[in-house]
Amino acid sequence: MNGVFNAIRSNAIAIGLFAIVTSAVIAFTQLATQTRISHNKAEFQARALFEIVPRSLDPELVSHTMQISAPELGSKEPIQVYQAIRNGQVEAVLMPVTAPDGYSGDIELLVGIHADSSLAGIRVLSHKETPGLGDKVELSKSDWILSFSDARMATGGDDSWAVKKDGGRFDQFTGATITPRAIVAAAARAIEFFRVHRTRLLTPVTDPAQTQAAGATE
Repeated sequence: MNGVFNAIRSNAIAIGLFAIVTSAVIAFTQLATQTRISHNKAEFQARALFEIVPRSLDPELVSHTMQISAPELGSKEPIQVYQAIRNGQVEAVLMPVTAPDGYSGDIELLVGIHADSSLAGIRVLSHKETPGLGDKVELSKSDWILSFSDARMATGGDDSWAVKKDGGRFDQFTGATITPRAIVAAAARAIEFFRVHRTRLLTPVTDPAQTQAAGATE
């Protein structure tokens, strides 16, 4: 009887140890995967930043950041805004913007805006749009996204800030109007947000304490 009990106990201990080791391996693998994904995402965003503004404008752009509350741009949490600074002046800001009305869900954008409120450019960070149709928002698939470079939106309402199908100036894609329409609308919201918060966004923030304060008081 004791032999049977000891065997059961040994098996139970072995199974328990196996479960612990397996759980640890799975947790480590998930952590490593998440770390790699975060690293790749950060690298991709850094490349996108310097596609919108030249590195020569501000080589330290990735470290010139501030946080600000921006529910208008589709974020429940404060967003990180990049300030392109030259000779002590902020010449452009770049910020993440979510277009929630894409054909297949959220479209994550990086929008750059010059100090005069004209667009420096837009890049798509992530999306789930239809391959061969809506994915033409990617620069690697078409140059459509470049149509926003240096684009200006009139204050007080601009009827031209729409896709051509809606009477505006921006092209839509054959068989895909929802995707470009969503990005045009998101760009308009970004410009309006910039105009409302212009003073804060164009104030250089270099002290980490000031960066936190900027996000907390907005």
